Amino acid sequence: MNFGLATICFDSAPETALVVDGRAVPLARIGERRALPALLDAWDAVLPVITQAAADADLFVGAPALDDLAVQAPYRPRQIFCTGANYKKHVVGLILGDPSMRTAEQEAQSPAERQARIEALMDERANGLPFSFLKLPSCVVGPMDDVILPRNVEKPDWELELGVVIGRRARHVPPERAMEHVAGFAVVNDVTAREHIFRRDGSAIGADWLSGKCFPTFLPFGPLIVPRQCIPDPYALQLQLAVNGKLYQDETTADMLISIERQIAYLSDRVELQPGDLICTGSPYGNGSAFGVYLQPGDRMVGTITALGTQRNRCVAEA
Repeated sequence: MNFGLATICFDSAPETALVVDGRAVPLARIGERRALPALLDAWDAVLPVITQAAADADLFVGAPALDDLAVQAPYRPRQIFCTGANYKKHVVGLILGDPSMRTAEQEAQSPAERQARIEALMDERANGLPFSFLKLPSCVVGPMDDVILPRNVEKPDWELELGVVIGRRARHVPPERAMEHVAGFAVVNDVTAREHIFRRDGSAIGADWLSGKCFPTFLPFGPLIVPRQCIPDPYALQLQLAVNGKLYQDETTADMLISIERQIAYLSDRVELQPGDLICTGSPYGNGSAFGVYLQPGDRMVGTITALGTQRNRCVAEA
Protein backbone atom coordinates (compact mmCIF):
# COMPACT_ATOMS: atom_id res chain seq x y z
CA MET A 1 0.00 0.00 0.00
CA ASN A 2 1.52 3.28 -1.18
CA PHE A 3 0.35 6.35 0.72
CA GLY A 4 1.58 9.72 1.85
CA LEU A 5 0.95 12.56 4.24
CA ALA A 6 0.31 16.14 3.17
CA THR A 7 -0.68 19.48 4.63
CA ILE A 8 -3.86 20.75 2.97
CA CYS A 9 -6.33 23.59 3.46
CA PHE A 10 -9.65 21.79 3.11
CA ASP A 11 -11.67 24.78 4.32
CA SER A 12 -9.51 27.52 5.78
CA ALA A 13 -7.04 26.18 8.35
CA PRO A 14 -4.31 23.75 7.21
CA GLU A 15 -4.76 20.13 8.26
CA THR A 16 -2.64 17.02 8.03
CA ALA A 17 -4.11 14.72 5.39
CA LEU A 18 -3.70 11.10 4.41
CA VAL A 19 -3.37 10.60 0.64
CA VAL A 20 -4.01 7.28 -1.13
CA ASP A 21 -4.31 6.90 -4.93
CA GLY A 22 -4.47 10.66 -5.33
CA ARG A 23 -7.38 11.07 -2.89
CA ALA A 24 -7.00 12.99 0.35
CA VAL A 25 -8.83 12.87 3.68
CA PRO A 26 -8.05 14.81 6.87
CA LEU A 27 -6.40 12.69 9.54
CA ALA A 28 -8.96 14.19 11.89
CA ARG A 29 -11.34 11.57 10.42
CA ILE A 30 -9.48 8.96 12.46
CA GLY A 31 -9.12 11.21 15.49
CA GLU A 32 -5.59 12.45 14.69
CA ARG A 33 -5.32 16.25 14.68
CA ARG A 34 -1.60 16.82 15.13
CA ALA A 35 0.42 18.69 12.51
CA LEU A 36 3.14 16.83 10.64
CA PRO A 37 6.07 17.96 12.83
CA ALA A 38 4.33 16.54 15.91
CA LEU A 39 3.58 13.31 14.04
CA LEU A 40 7.23 12.98 13.06
CA ASP A 41 8.24 13.47 16.69
CA ALA A 42 6.23 10.33 17.46
CA TRP A 43 6.80 8.56 14.16
CA ASP A 44 7.38 5.03 15.39
CA ALA A 45 4.02 5.06 17.18
CA VAL A 46 2.18 6.97 14.45
CA LEU A 47 3.20 4.88 11.44
CA PRO A 48 1.17 1.73 12.29
CA VAL A 49 -1.96 3.84 12.88
CA ILE A 50 -1.79 5.67 9.56
CA THR A 51 -0.82 2.47 7.72
CA GLN A 52 -4.00 0.83 9.01
CA ALA A 53 -6.06 3.88 8.01
CA ALA A 54 -4.56 3.89 4.52
CA ALA A 55 -5.80 0.33 4.01
CA ASP A 56 -9.41 1.32 4.84
CA ALA A 57 -11.00 1.84 1.42
CA ASP A 58 -14.24 3.12 2.97
CA LEU A 59 -12.35 6.08 4.42
CA PHE A 60 -11.68 7.42 0.92
CA VAL A 61 -15.13 7.02 -0.60
CA GLY A 62 -16.05 10.42 -2.05
CA ALA A 63 -12.72 11.95 -0.98
CA PRO A 64 -11.51 14.90 -3.13
CA ALA A 65 -8.57 14.59 -5.49
CA LEU A 66 -5.29 15.97 -4.26
CA ASP A 67 -4.92 18.00 -7.47
CA ASP A 68 -8.12 19.89 -6.65
CA LEU A 69 -7.01 20.95 -3.17
CA ALA A 70 -4.86 23.74 -1.74
CA VAL A 71 -1.71 21.78 -0.96
CA GLN A 72 0.91 23.51 1.18
CA ALA A 73 4.47 22.57 2.09
CA PRO A 74 4.23 19.57 4.42
CA TYR A 75 5.85 21.64 7.21
CA ARG A 76 8.86 23.90 7.80
CA PRO A 77 11.85 21.78 8.88
CA ARG A 78 13.99 22.84 11.80
CA GLN A 79 17.18 21.82 10.01
CA ILE A 80 17.82 21.44 6.28
CA PHE A 81 20.96 19.74 5.01
CA CYS A 82 21.95 19.57 1.35
CA THR A 83 24.48 17.28 -0.28
CA GLY A 84 26.31 18.99 -3.10
CA ALA A 85 27.86 17.51 -6.24
CA ASN A 86 26.33 14.10 -5.59
CA TYR A 87 25.33 12.92 -9.07
CA LYS A 88 28.08 11.95 -11.48
CA LYS A 89 26.48 13.27 -14.69
CA HIS A 90 25.46 16.51 -12.95
CA VAL A 91 28.96 17.39 -11.78
CA VAL A 92 30.60 16.39 -15.05
CA GLY A 93 28.06 18.52 -16.92
CA LEU A 94 28.64 21.54 -14.67
CA ILE A 95 32.41 21.45 -15.06
CA LEU A 96 32.32 20.81 -18.78
CA GLY A 97 29.77 23.59 -19.31
CA ASP A 98 31.31 26.29 -17.09
CA PRO A 99 34.97 27.21 -17.77
CA SER A 100 35.16 29.07 -14.45
CA MET A 101 34.78 25.75 -12.62
CA ARG A 102 37.73 24.13 -14.41
CA THR A 103 41.34 24.06 -13.22
CA ALA A 104 44.14 25.33 -15.46
CA GLU A 105 45.16 21.72 -16.09
CA GLN A 106 41.64 20.78 -17.16
CA GLU A 107 41.39 23.84 -19.40
CA ALA A 108 44.56 22.79 -21.24
CA GLN A 109 43.21 19.31 -22.00
CA SER A 110 41.25 18.30 -25.07
CA PRO A 111 37.47 17.98 -24.51
CA ALA A 112 37.68 14.17 -24.56
CA GLU A 113 40.63 14.09 -22.14
CA ARG A 114 38.90 16.62 -19.90
CA GLN A 115 35.69 14.60 -19.72
CA ALA A 116 37.53 11.33 -19.03
CA ARG A 117 39.56 12.91 -16.24
CA ILE A 118 36.54 14.57 -14.63
CA GLU A 119 34.60 11.29 -14.73
CA ALA A 120 37.55 9.53 -13.08
CA LEU A 121 37.57 12.17 -10.35
CA MET A 122 33.87 11.54 -9.76
CA ASP A 123 34.52 7.81 -9.39
CA GLU A 124 37.14 8.63 -6.76
CA ARG A 125 34.72 10.99 -5.01
CA ALA A 126 32.15 8.20 -4.69
CA ASN A 127 34.47 6.60 -2.13
CA GLY A 128 34.98 9.80 -0.16
CA LEU A 129 32.94 11.96 2.20
CA PRO A 130 29.80 13.82 1.13
CA PHE A 131 29.98 17.57 0.69
CA SER A 132 27.20 19.01 2.86
CA PHE A 133 25.87 22.52 3.41
CA LEU A 134 22.88 24.12 5.12
CA LYS A 135 19.81 25.74 3.64
CA LEU A 136 17.56 28.01 5.71
CA PRO A 137 14.03 26.96 6.74
CA SER A 138 12.85 30.34 5.43
CA CYS A 139 13.54 29.06 1.90
CA VAL A 140 10.66 26.57 2.09
CA VAL A 141 7.51 27.05 0.01
CA GLY A 142 4.77 24.70 -1.07
CA PRO A 143 4.73 22.46 -4.12
CA MET A 144 2.30 24.77 -5.95
CA ASP A 145 3.61 28.13 -4.70
CA ASP A 146 5.38 30.82 -6.69
CA VAL A 147 9.18 30.91 -6.75
CA ILE A 148 10.31 34.52 -6.46
CA LEU A 149 13.30 35.40 -8.62
CA PRO A 150 15.35 37.98 -6.68
CA ARG A 151 16.28 41.24 -8.35
CA ASN A 152 19.97 40.65 -7.54
CA VAL A 153 20.15 37.18 -9.11
CA GLU A 154 20.97 36.79 -12.80
CA LYS A 155 21.21 32.99 -13.05
CA PRO A 156 18.48 31.32 -10.98
CA ASP A 157 18.62 27.59 -11.62
CA TRP A 158 16.53 24.55 -10.75
CA GLU A 159 17.76 21.41 -8.94
CA LEU A 160 15.10 18.74 -8.50
CA GLU A 161 16.19 16.34 -5.75
CA LEU A 162 15.09 13.45 -3.58
CA GLY A 163 14.35 14.69 -0.06
CA VAL A 164 14.85 12.45 2.96
CA VAL A 165 12.78 13.14 6.09
CA ILE A 166 14.23 12.04 9.42
CA GLY A 167 11.84 10.24 11.77
CA ARG A 168 14.08 9.31 14.67
CA ARG A 169 16.91 11.09 16.50
CA ALA A 170 20.25 10.18 14.96
CA ARG A 171 23.72 10.64 16.44
CA HIS A 172 26.78 8.61 15.37
CA VAL A 173 24.64 6.26 13.30
CA PRO A 174 26.51 3.72 11.12
CA PRO A 175 25.44 3.45 7.47
CA GLU A 176 23.97 -0.02 7.94
CA ARG A 177 21.46 1.35 10.46
CA ALA A 178 20.82 4.73 8.84
CA MET A 179 17.54 3.84 7.13
CA GLU A 180 16.01 3.00 10.52
CA HIS A 181 16.07 6.74 11.18
CA VAL A 182 14.25 7.72 7.96
CA ALA A 183 10.54 8.48 8.18
CA GLY A 184 10.03 8.97 4.46
CA PHE A 185 10.85 10.64 1.18
CA ALA A 186 9.67 13.80 -0.60
CA VAL A 187 10.18 15.95 -3.67
CA VAL A 188 12.39 19.01 -3.18
CA ASN A 189 13.76 21.61 -5.59
CA ASP A 190 16.99 23.20 -4.38
CA VAL A 191 16.69 26.42 -6.42
CA THR A 192 20.10 28.04 -6.75
CA ALA A 193 21.49 31.48 -7.58
CA ARG A 194 24.19 29.99 -9.75
CA GLU A 195 26.44 33.03 -10.13
CA HIS A 196 26.57 33.61 -6.36
CA ILE A 197 27.92 30.19 -5.40
CA PHE A 198 31.56 31.13 -5.97
CA ARG A 199 32.57 34.65 -5.06
CA ARG A 200 34.63 36.71 -7.49
CA ASP A 201 36.07 39.19 -4.97
CA GLY A 202 39.26 37.28 -4.30
CA SER A 203 37.96 35.66 -1.13
CA ALA A 204 39.88 32.55 -0.13
CA ILE A 205 37.06 31.24 2.04
CA GLY A 206 35.34 29.33 -0.76
CA ALA A 207 31.70 28.86 -1.72
CA ASP A 208 29.12 31.37 -0.51
CA TRP A 209 26.17 29.08 0.25
CA LEU A 210 24.13 31.84 1.91
CA SER A 211 24.11 33.89 -1.29
CA GLY A 212 23.81 30.92 -3.60
CA LYS A 213 21.09 28.93 -1.89
CA CYS A 214 19.13 30.79 0.77
CA PHE A 215 16.82 33.29 -0.92
CA PRO A 216 13.15 33.14 0.11
CA THR A 217 11.10 30.55 -1.85
CA PHE A 218 14.24 28.71 -3.02
CA LEU A 219 13.06 25.33 -1.70
CA PRO A 220 9.71 24.05 -3.00
CA PHE A 221 8.89 21.05 -0.77
CA GLY A 222 6.22 18.37 -1.15
CA PRO A 223 3.45 17.63 -1.94
CA LEU A 224 3.82 14.41 0.08
CA ILE A 225 5.85 12.71 2.72
CA VAL A 226 5.80 9.07 1.60
CA PRO A 227 6.91 6.56 4.27
CA ARG A 228 10.11 4.75 3.41
CA GLN A 229 8.27 1.44 3.78
CA CYS A 230 6.27 2.42 0.67
CA ILE A 231 9.41 2.89 -1.44
CA PRO A 232 10.97 -0.51 -2.17
CA ASP A 233 14.18 0.95 -3.63
CA PRO A 234 15.09 4.64 -3.20
CA TYR A 235 17.83 4.16 -5.81
CA ALA A 236 15.34 3.28 -8.55
CA LEU A 237 13.35 6.52 -8.62
CA GLN A 238 12.96 8.64 -11.75
CA LEU A 239 13.39 12.39 -11.34
CA GLN A 240 11.97 14.61 -14.06
CA LEU A 241 11.80 18.39 -14.27
CA ALA A 242 10.41 20.40 -17.16
CA VAL A 243 10.41 24.17 -17.68
CA ASN A 244 7.65 25.53 -19.89
CA GLY A 245 6.95 22.01 -21.10
CA LYS A 246 10.56 21.22 -22.08
CA LEU A 247 12.09 18.31 -20.16
CA TYR A 248 15.54 19.09 -18.75
CA GLN A 249 16.14 16.72 -15.85
CA ASP A 250 15.37 13.07 -16.57
CA GLU A 251 17.61 10.81 -14.51
CA THR A 252 17.33 8.19 -11.78
CA THR A 253 18.64 8.11 -8.25
CA ALA A 254 20.91 5.25 -9.37
CA ASP A 255 23.41 7.94 -10.50
CA MET A 256 23.85 9.12 -6.89
CA LEU A 257 27.52 9.07 -5.90
CA ILE A 258 27.23 8.88 -2.11
CA SER A 259 24.31 6.88 -0.77
CA ILE A 260 21.57 8.13 1.52
CA GLU A 261 22.90 5.83 4.24
CA ARG A 262 26.38 7.32 4.02
CA GLN A 263 24.98 10.86 3.99
CA ILE A 264 23.06 10.18 7.20
CA ALA A 265 26.10 8.55 8.82
CA TYR A 266 28.28 11.55 7.90
CA LEU A 267 25.77 14.13 9.15
CA SER A 268 25.02 12.27 12.38
CA ASP A 269 28.75 12.16 13.18
CA ARG A 270 28.78 15.97 13.10
CA VAL A 271 25.34 17.06 14.30
CA GLU A 272 22.29 15.62 15.98
CA LEU A 273 19.64 14.82 13.41
CA GLN A 274 16.13 15.34 14.78
CA PRO A 275 12.70 14.15 13.67
CA GLY A 276 11.50 16.33 10.81
CA ASP A 277 14.97 17.31 9.62
CA LEU A 278 15.23 17.33 5.83
CA ILE A 279 18.16 16.10 3.75
CA CYS A 280 18.30 17.16 0.10
CA THR A 281 20.38 14.38 -1.40
CA GLY A 282 21.77 16.07 -4.51
CA SER A 283 20.62 17.01 -7.98
CA PRO A 284 20.94 14.82 -11.08
CA TYR A 285 22.05 16.11 -14.46
CA GLY A 286 19.83 18.54 -16.32
CA ASN A 287 20.13 21.84 -14.48
CA GLY A 288 19.80 25.02 -16.47
CA SER A 289 23.51 25.75 -16.15
CA ALA A 290 24.25 22.65 -18.24
CA PHE A 291 22.37 24.27 -21.12
CA GLY A 292 23.02 27.96 -20.47
CA VAL A 293 19.32 28.38 -19.64
CA TYR A 294 18.13 30.06 -16.45
CA LEU A 295 14.75 30.76 -14.91
CA GLN A 296 12.85 33.83 -16.06
CA PRO A 297 9.66 35.51 -14.78
CA GLY A 298 6.68 33.65 -16.16
CA ASP A 299 8.47 30.31 -16.41
CA ARG A 300 6.66 27.28 -15.03
CA MET A 301 8.54 24.39 -13.49
CA VAL A 302 6.97 20.95 -13.20
CA GLY A 303 8.97 18.45 -11.19
CA THR A 304 8.06 14.89 -10.31
CA ILE A 305 9.66 11.87 -8.65
CA THR A 306 8.35 8.33 -8.91
CA ALA A 307 5.64 7.67 -6.26
CA LEU A 308 6.32 10.99 -4.47
CA GLY A 309 4.08 13.39 -6.38
CA THR A 310 4.47 16.46 -8.56
CA GLN A 311 5.40 20.09 -7.98
CA ARG A 312 4.12 22.91 -10.18
CA ASN A 313 5.81 26.23 -9.48
CA ARG A 314 5.48 29.49 -11.39
CA CYS A 315 8.43 31.88 -11.40
CA VAL A 316 7.73 35.56 -10.68
CA ALA A 317 9.97 38.58 -10.47
CA GLU A 318 10.62 40.07 -7.06
CA ALA A 319 8.43 43.12 -6.58
